[in-house]
Amino acid sequence: MCVAVPGKIIEINGNKAKVDIMKNVCDVNIALVNVKLGDYVLIHAGCVIDVLEKETAEEILDIFADLEEDAF
Repeated sequence: MCVAVPGKIIEINGNKAKVDIMKNVCDVNIALVNVKLGDYVLIHAGCVIDVLEKETAEEILDIFADLEEDAF
């Protein structure tokens, strides 16, 4: 099963962007969705697939944090 994760756009360069995902910076492809600096986005397989409201992204990140705590 694959899971999409939320992150925040911190840099844009053409069709690529740097995204902060839970304090990890990753390069992603943004060619499928119109984004701007500071947007919260949903990432799957290295591509941004949707723009999220900040509150929605934070809710999902909280769930991931809870799951990580329960795993240890």
